[in-house]
Amino acid sequence: MESEEESDSDSDSGRRRAWEADLEVRWVQGFTNRNVGFVNNKTICYPSGNYILFVDIETQKRTFLKCMNGLVGAFAVNGNSQVVAFSDQKLNPVIYIYAFPGLVKQTEIKGQAQLNYSLLAFSYMGPYLASYSSVPEFVLSIWDWQENILLCSKSQPGVEVTSLSFNPMNWHQLCLSNENSLTIWNIERNDQEHHLRSKPVRLPAEDGSQMCNRDEFFSHPDLQDLYYGPVLPVSAIAGLAGDEAETFRPKDDIQPSVHPTVHCWTATSDLYMGCEEGHFLAANVESLKASRLYYKPQDSKEQKKTKFRSLSLLSDDILKKEEHRKRTQKPVLLAMAYHKNGLYAAGTDGIVQVYQIKGSYYQVDDYFDVAEPITSLVFSPDYNTLLVETYKGSVYIYKTSHNEEIIKLLDAYNDHFLSADFLTPGNKYCVSVAISGEVHVWLLEDGTFISKLCLNSEVTAMVCCPSSCSVAVGTKTGHVYFIDVTTVETPRVVHRVLLSNLPVHHLQYDQSGQYLITAASEGHIFILDARPSKLFQVLGYLVLSNEVLGLSAFYDVESELVEVMALLCPPEIKRARLEIFRLPSTLTLDNEECIDERGLIKNSVIQKRQYDLDYPLSSAVRQNVDTVYGYCNHAPFICKYCLAEKKTWKVAPIFLSQKTIPSKQFGQGFLHLSPNRQLLASVAKDGVLFIHDTVTLETVAQEHCHSYQGHGIRSLAFSLDGQFILVNGIDDGTLVCLKWSRTGDSDIKEATDYWHLILTVLNNSIYSENIVLKSMEEWNIATQFKVESLSESQEMLQKKPSLEMQIEESYLSMNVVTTDDITWMNQKVQKAVKEEVKKFADKKKELKKGIKTLRKMIQVMMYENEQSPENERLDQQEFNLDIEEQERLHVESEQEVARIRKEIEMDNLANCYLRDIIKKECWDSMSIKGRAIKCFHTPYAVMNYPMKERSKEELEVLERVLQLKKIESADLKIRKEIVEIQAVPPKEEGEKVEEEAVTDECTACSLIGSLSSQYGGDTSILYHQMDLHTREEKINQVILLQDIIYKVKTAFNKEFGTVARQKEQEIARVKERNLRIQEIVEQLELQEAVWEPALTDDEIPERALTVQDSEIKVEKYLTPEQRAKAEMMAKLEMERRLAAMNTARLRALDDMMGGVLEVKKDDILKIEIPPPPFVSKPDALWNEEEKKIFKEYEKKVKELNEEREKYRKTLETELKKLQTSIQETTQTFDDVVTKLFERKVESEMVIYQEELKINNLLYSLLLDEELSTREAGLNHFLEKKRKEKLSTAEAVQVVRAQVDAYRETYDNLAAEDKILERGFRKEFSDVPAHHVDHLFKLYKRRPRAQKIKMQLDTANPYGDRPGSARAYKEALAHLMKAIDEMDSPENMPEGLDPTVWQRFCLARRTKVESEQLVKRKALTLAEMQAFLQKRMDDDEKIKMDIEKVLNELNILREEKMRFQLDLTIQLLLKQGQVELESVPGLIPDYTDAILIHKSVIEELNCTIRAQGEKKIASMVESKDFSKGIFQLEWEHKKMKMQMEDLNQKARDIQKLHVSRDHQLFLRILNYDSRITQQVSIMEQTLGVMDKLHKKNMKNRQKIFKDLEKRICLKEQANYKLSQELQEMLVSVSERRHIFEAADTQPAAEKAAKKHYQDIVQQRQLVELAKEQAQEISVLQAEVERLRMRTFPALFEMDY
Repeated sequence: MESEEESDSDSDSGRRRAWEADLEVRWVQGFTNRNVGFVNNKTICYPSGNYILFVDIETQKRTFLKCMNGLVGAFAVNGNSQVVAFSDQKLNPVIYIYAFPGLVKQTEIKGQAQLNYSLLAFSYMGPYLASYSSVPEFVLSIWDWQENILLCSKSQPGVEVTSLSFNPMNWHQLCLSNENSLTIWNIERNDQEHHLRSKPVRLPAEDGSQMCNRDEFFSHPDLQDLYYGPVLPVSAIAGLAGDEAETFRPKDDIQPSVHPTVHCWTATSDLYMGCEEGHFLAANVESLKASRLYYKPQDSKEQKKTKFRSLSLLSDDILKKEEHRKRTQKPVLLAMAYHKNGLYAAGTDGIVQVYQIKGSYYQVDDYFDVAEPITSLVFSPDYNTLLVETYKGSVYIYKTSHNEEIIKLLDAYNDHFLSADFLTPGNKYCVSVAISGEVHVWLLEDGTFISKLCLNSEVTAMVCCPSSCSVAVGTKTGHVYFIDVTTVETPRVVHRVLLSNLPVHHLQYDQSGQYLITAASEGHIFILDARPSKLFQVLGYLVLSNEVLGLSAFYDVESELVEVMALLCPPEIKRARLEIFRLPSTLTLDNEECIDERGLIKNSVIQKRQYDLDYPLSSAVRQNVDTVYGYCNHAPFICKYCLAEKKTWKVAPIFLSQKTIPSKQFGQGFLHLSPNRQLLASVAKDGVLFIHDTVTLETVAQEHCHSYQGHGIRSLAFSLDGQFILVNGIDDGTLVCLKWSRTGDSDIKEATDYWHLILTVLNNSIYSENIVLKSMEEWNIATQFKVESLSESQEMLQKKPSLEMQIEESYLSMNVVTTDDITWMNQKVQKAVKEEVKKFADKKKELKKGIKTLRKMIQVMMYENEQSPENERLDQQEFNLDIEEQERLHVESEQEVARIRKEIEMDNLANCYLRDIIKKECWDSMSIKGRAIKCFHTPYAVMNYPMKERSKEELEVLERVLQLKKIESADLKIRKEIVEIQAVPPKEEGEKVEEEAVTDECTACSLIGSLSSQYGGDTSILYHQMDLHTREEKINQVILLQDIIYKVKTAFNKEFGTVARQKEQEIARVKERNLRIQEIVEQLELQEAVWEPALTDDEIPERALTVQDSEIKVEKYLTPEQRAKAEMMAKLEMERRLAAMNTARLRALDDMMGGVLEVKKDDILKIEIPPPPFVSKPDALWNEEEKKIFKEYEKKVKELNEEREKYRKTLETELKKLQTSIQETTQTFDDVVTKLFERKVESEMVIYQEELKINNLLYSLLLDEELSTREAGLNHFLEKKRKEKLSTAEAVQVVRAQVDAYRETYDNLAAEDKILERGFRKEFSDVPAHHVDHLFKLYKRRPRAQKIKMQLDTANPYGDRPGSARAYKEALAHLMKAIDEMDSPENMPEGLDPTVWQRFCLARRTKVESEQLVKRKALTLAEMQAFLQKRMDDDEKIKMDIEKVLNELNILREEKMRFQLDLTIQLLLKQGQVELESVPGLIPDYTDAILIHKSVIEELNCTIRAQGEKKIASMVESKDFSKGIFQLEWEHKKMKMQMEDLNQKARDIQKLHVSRDHQLFLRILNYDSRITQQVSIMEQTLGVMDKLHKKNMKNRQKIFKDLEKRICLKEQANYKLSQELQEMLVSVSERRHIFEAADTQPAAEKAAKKHYQDIVQQRQLVELAKEQAQEISVLQAEVERLRMRTFPALFEMDY
């Protein structure tokens, strides 16, 4: 560190430089793949890094707006208002709104977001902006950005949103969507208050079908289960009672829905959607339901389509296959835009299509194809231009009205900028490269895009050559491309070299442009000749001690010396190390002398030096011979080092920094020197560029051109004249060009002089090298193969036969690229190997010949060794000459054996541990081991019950339950004795009592539900099944049932043990008999096997725990010590046996008596009498003595045979007896096992009965717990709803009070407005009357409303947005303007005083303003009333929810009570006890049945039987009495009928009517002639009447025709009147609306008054009608009375 005086002097000069210099952003280039939009009809804008770029689509002119706080966050644009909004990404971010084209800041919005805003959106009309913040708030906010007022906000924690948009037809609606949901938000207004309400849209399933969204929280009456109890929701079964119970769904029941990708509003305020599954959906905002639309193919008409392809490098076949693939695959929609022509949509297939939707079907027209996924479609404000944005960031423009060819506005790259540099001479063009390999050429003055070249390879470095217009690009695969940019419009690759298989990390030219230094991985540095005239020759390479972090080349113009400094950071020292080497001119002049045969440069040539520094550095640059600047890695410091020129130390010392200044940057950074080495630039992860003076290291200038959110700056480049600086970021995709705006004259002159000096040195080289560069062919794979490998392959093919030539040609044609894949290092190695092979070929032949001779010698020696004696023969391995290799292999094999043995031992140990665990759990813990008993002759097997010993806790619980049961039984007994009177049966009914006891015992078993009492269980301790109501009783019953099961198993195990011991005894007896049977079989020499019964492994399971030696099939491994000991023991045993068998006593006994002392009877079958020795002679040669001896011999043989036969029969009889005995005893045991098997089946039945009862009890306990959980969940939900009810009721009360207050204000304003109109004549009472009338007419006159000019040819599908604030302001301004025109003196009546006219104009303006205020208040009041109605609806909905919950609770409590009383009882029924005949229609239904005791039924039957007998006796008595009654009734009926006949005759006589005809018939004699005369008179009268009728008909027809004519005329008049009526109705309705809006209360009063008058009139008419009806009824009665006078009255006679 320097002294304080020096630092003070340096700071003065630094402050002077900082004042005189400043950087400005000249231009910005960048691409984006998000948020491109129209700011007006001809300009688009998009964010890129720290900037927002504006591009004119016609002139391609660019402007930019910089975000002063770093990377641009959320972004939105409004083309109608020509404003853009964006947020920064600092803590507590701010939203900025700028107006275009002036880029003037309109406002700054400071919300409550802490970290970042994720989305911004403008409303289509009106000053409204929506923002959505990310973690941790997730708040949706609505702003009035013109007034900078927050209207409302709502948080939804944890919900991330990917898309946000306003409804173009109604700014009160928004749509928010993410990958899983779509939500509609409504903005509700109450005067000056705004509230947000969300409504999620129900999405269909992934296959497009509608999902059944049934409310799982509430029960459904259609789901019932009469056997298992009430059907409860899944949340109650899961045990959830809190908020989770309302939304809980089982994993299997959750059906995944579609995943929205894009949405678009329609002109009807509905939504169209796309999803990841490829479906096209339509969502109704009112019903909040999304449904799938189906594709309907078009007719055979040709579709409208404009093709455009960006895949120009591909063949036509590949393009056709790609198009076919896109057609067959289902695309995913990623972008939508609504237009008058239809819905423009695009997605992953890259095709822009127009959807024509009709109902639930749609048709598609293809417009154009951009051959890459499309992410955004945006229309200009006039809807004549369509902007298409792709996934990479390319932007296309399409004129929908003109149907022109699509225009590519922005050609984006696939990845971020990697590097940028200035093209020689450095003041006109610059070049940039992206990581994906796309090279761009830009005009330096304004950043105009000139050309592009794609390398189709991942790039790692790029640099421009100072001595020619060439660019070197390094790739990840180790290639270096050389690009010719002499013609900037058409850059081309002229050469490519593959240095190694290692990635290229750094490229560096020296300032003379003579060398290209390339640094690869693992410390490899390659030196190339940078001149095209030398074909970019690789001069050599060197390898440093560690990875190269940076390169810095120093060129001395005077001495033409080139030195290269490489920065290393070895991990072992954790400090920076500099390695400096020279590049002499001999490296290019005599390259072969400077490198070895493998291309490695000799150390004597480069004179490499090494310096260790005190800090670890991330970057280092060299200013001159001995000055180096470094950027510290672990702390933000810039260090200055002074290096010694010569290194004379034996141990390299550590160089300390001469000067260290702190940097204001953070993160890893790097340094860069200006060409004249007077300025030092430092950049880091924060994205701020600092320019330092190299003398004082003071900051000269700084520029925040990138940000830390984009991970800072990747590369930096100074122009050769020092006027421009190129900076590109790491992840923000932005290239920034900076220019000095204010610099000192001395600085400019110094930089310009240095530039001219360099150009003077390089001018000749630049001119000549550019000529060579232009003449070079464009590089491609074919030319490379042709130049390098074709000649060599042809020479090889000429030496081969024709068949091999064909094969080789085919191979070469298939592998054209193989020669280009050989690296330069491998080529050098192959060449060196070939030279070494040629050099040492003779020596190699001599070695091979010597090896062959030695092999033959060894083979002869081995053959001779095999022929030698065994004791002289050598081992085979002794002929192995490589003893060391043999020992090594032996050691390796021993190590491998030891390793495998250790692994086996560890596996065995693990298996032993597992065995011990299993044995402990499944064997040792069992008090009774599981085993079986098998029959001797049948395949039956009976298993016992394996049982564990009951723990102490279980016994204590059982004892407690038993004690509790005893106490309850005693208590119940005492209470029965107190309450009930026990009846003692009489003695004569003793037998009946015994029978009832037996019956009660059977009944008890049936009611208990099991037969466990007959198999060792005590059922007397159990609770009665009908008494199990409480939870504790059920738990105790379960414990008692488990104890009964344990006892039943124990009882069976005792019987099982007895039978098992019996089998062991039987086997012992059989074995004893088998010993004798075996002896008999041996004596009889029978070939039959003796049946040997034995216990199997199932009967003795202990065998499974021990391993017998016979079970081991492999040889046991013995150590050498164990093997020696075993051999010694076997030898001693053999000696002992031989000694025991070789005694003299045994030999003598064997010789004399055959080895036995006594001949037993059992050996009689083995006795053989030896024949005499003379038997071999012929009979004729025998003497008498021999014949006598032979007769005795035959006699003895006969006796022996008889004895032997007798003994054989005895043995056979004994054998049969023994076998029969064994068969009988074993068969008897099999019968015992069969009975035991039956007992086991019955025990299993009993155990299953008890387990069934346990399961029923456990299920009832579980159901009881579920019911309790359900009740708790409903109570929690009810409490929650009650709290909501309180809040909604309070909200309704508050809103109602606000509405009432506002209505009162509105009424006051309306009354004041009426007062103004009524007080007009009073105010102008001093004016003459005729003027007053004229002025009043003018006072009432209003200008016509502004008619909106409908542009019929506009492409805007939404038309005029209704209800917008701007439209209201425009209408008000137009009205005031019209009022001003009406106030002009020209409209003043003649003869009126001007002062009166002014007073009148002021009064009229006041009246108009009052009317407008009343109308606005009326609209606001209507909104408030609608808001109040919504709150009331919400309150009513919550009220209904509460009623629903209460109803659910009541139902649940009833179910719970029924469940507690309706018990599940297990009964035992005998088959055949109750049988019913099969009746087809009989289906027993026991839904309403109840279970009662049998005694109740029997008592009821006795009562019924007694009552029946009584009824039969009374019926017999009544039957006898009724016979007499029937007889009397018959006689009475006969007499009554006779009486009726007589009465009828009397009536007929009395009522006989004698008419005038009857009198004439009786008085006149010729009655028939009189009748004939009357008939003729009537016929004449009928003819006259017929004539009169025809005449009347003719008159009526004439009248009818006249009426028809009149009807036609009336219809025509009515038609005209109906048309006039419709027009009048329209005008009347308009006036009524205006009248109601302006003055609703008086109209209501008039209507009420009119309605009251109608009611009064109706009441009077009703009373009048009643009076007239009464008068008519009186008159009718009088008429009836008078008419009755003319008729005779005959009355019935009483008998």
